[in-house]
Amino acid sequence: MPSFTEENYLKAIYHLSGSGSQAVLTNEIAEVMHTKAASVTDMIKKLSAKNFISYEKYYGVKITKQGKSEALMVIRKHRLWETFLVEKLRFNWDEVHEIAEQLEHIQSAVLIQKLDEFLGFPTTDPHGEPIPDKHGKIAVPLRQPLHGLAAGYTGTIEAVHDSDSNLLKYLNRIGAVPGKTIKLIGKEEYDESLEVEVDGKRLTISKTVAENILVTA
Repeated sequence: MPSFTEENYLKAIYHLSGSGSQAVLTNEIAEVMHTKAASVTDMIKKLSAKNFISYEKYYGVKITKQGKSEALMVIRKHRLWETFLVEKLRFNWDEVHEIAEQLEHIQSAVLIQKLDEFLGFPTTDPHGEPIPDKHGKIAVPLRQPLHGLAAGYTGTIEAVHDSDSNLLKYLNRIGAVPGKTIKLIGKEEYDESLEVEVDGKRLTISKTVAENILVTA
C-alpha cells in the first residue's frame, strides 16, 4: 500500500503521462509536485521498488499497471469527495479541491463504496471529470478544448480542465459551467481571445480560459 506522499506522486505521474500512455520526465514531476529534482529521484527509487513505476535513464518514468490502479483509486476518492462536498454539504465548486486532496487518502474501501452508493453512483464530479468505478475503470468521453475549434462551433461544456479556484469562480460568474451550451462566434487574431455565446449571452473569454473549457468533440 502506497504512503500519503507516494499516492500524490502516482496521481501526478498518471495525469502527466496522459492516463499512463507515455513516459514522464523527472523535471516535469518536480514542477507539478513543487519540489526539487533530487527529491523526485529519491521517490522514483521508492516507487520502482514497489513496482508502481518503471524508470529508464533519459527516457523517464512510466507508470505500471499496479501503479495506475493505485492512482485511479486515489482519483476515484478525490472526485467522489468533491461530489459529496458540493451536492450534500453545499460547498461551491471552487472550494472543494483542497479539501478533497486531504480526504482522498482515507484508506477504507468500505467507506468509499458506501459514499459512492450514497451519492447514487455518479459518473462525473462537479467539474465534469469522470469518476473511476470501484474496479478502477474510467470512461473518458471524447472532448476537446474550446480554443482549438473553429468559429461556428456549438456544443456542450463537458468539463473544466483546471481546478484553480479563481478560474472556477470566474466560470461560475459568467455561467460557463458543465452542462451549458456554448457557441463559438469568433476568435481575435491579436490575443487569441474568443467571442462566445453561453445561454444567449455574448462574452469575450481569454485564450487561457478557452483552453480549460472542454466541450463535446
